Amino acid sequence: MKVIEQYLKELNLAIDGLSYGTEPAELYDPISYIMSLGGKRMRPLLVLLAYSLKHKEVKEILKPALAVEVFHNFTLMHDDIMDNAPLRRGKPTVHEKWNDNIAILSGDTMMVKAYEMLLNVDKEILPVVIQKFNQCAIEVCEGQQLDMNFESRSAVQEEEYLQMITLKTAVLLGFSLELGGILAGLDDSSNQLLREFGINIGIGFQLKDDLLDVYGDQEKFGKQVGGDIVSNKKTYLLINALKKSNESQLENLEHWLSLKDFNATDKVKAVTDIYDQLGIKEMTQNKIDEYFSIGFKALNEMKISEEQKKPLVDFTNYLINREQ
Repeated sequence: MKVIEQYLKELNLAIDGLSYGTEPAELYDPISYIMSLGGKRMRPLLVLLAYSLKHKEVKEILKPALAVEVFHNFTLMHDDIMDNAPLRRGKPTVHEKWNDNIAILSGDTMMVKAYEMLLNVDKEILPVVIQKFNQCAIEVCEGQQLDMNFESRSAVQEEEYLQMITLKTAVLLGFSLELGGILAGLDDSSNQLLREFGINIGIGFQLKDDLLDVYGDQEKFGKQVGGDIVSNKKTYLLINALKKSNESQLENLEHWLSLKDFNATDKVKAVTDIYDQLGIKEMTQNKIDEYFSIGFKALNEMKISEEQKKPLVDFTNYLINREQ
C-alpha cells in the first residue's frame, strides 16, 4: 500500500495547492470548502494507478487526474441539493452552509474548471480525452435523472437500478482508469479492459455504499445512516425486499413507505428489521462480490505483470472491505 499512500499524498498536496479564484468569495469559497472535505480521492487515484501500469512517476498527470476529482465534487454539490442532503463527509453540505443558488453556481464553475484542467493533456490525445469525458459526464447526468425518476415510481426493477448506478457512479470509475491508460500510452485493448474493470468495481462500490447506508457506522461512513430508507430511495436493498416479502412484511414495508409524517429513527429501525428477516444484507453482499469478481476478470486479461497490477489490486481489495 506504500505506492497508494504516496499517490494519495501527492494528490492531496496538489489539491491543497489548487486555486479556483477569489472574488466574489461566495462563488469560490464553496468550491474550496467541498474540495477540502477530504474523501477517498478514489477517482484521481484510479487515474494514477492506471498510469502507473506503465510509468511510476505521476507528477506530470496530476492536473488531468484532479480534473476528475473536481468534476466528481461538482456532481456531489448538485446531487446534495436534489437529495436535500444535510451532510457530506460528516460536514454540512454546501447548500446547507450557504444556500441552493450558491451551490448551483459554484458547481457550474467547478465543471468549467474541470475542463480547464483537462487541457493539460498532450494535444495529440486531447480530442479523444475530451470526447470520452463528455460521454462520461452525460452518462452521469442520465444516471442522476433516472435516480430522481425512480423516486416517483412505485416499482423499480433490479435491472433498471443496476443500469442507473452504472451510469450515475460506475462510468466515472471506468473513465478514470481509461484516462490513466490513455495518458500512459497503453493500447486500445488495454484501455477497454481498464474501463470494463472500472465499471464493474464501480457497480460493486455503489452497492457497497447502499449497504453501508443501512448497516454502516455513521462516524466512519460520514453520511446520515439510514438516509436512503428515510427518503424511500429505490436501492438494491429496497427493491429486493419488496420482491421477497411475504404478505405481512410487504404490508408493513408499504406502510412505512407511504407515511408522510414519521419519526426517522423508527422508520429506519422498522425497515432494517424487515431487511434482516429477509436476508437482504447477505444478498446484497453476494451481488457486490459478483461485480468485483467480474471486474477482476477484465483486469486479469490485461497483458501486464502481476507486480505492475499489485497497487491497483490492493486498492480494489480495500474498496471491497471498506467500512466508509
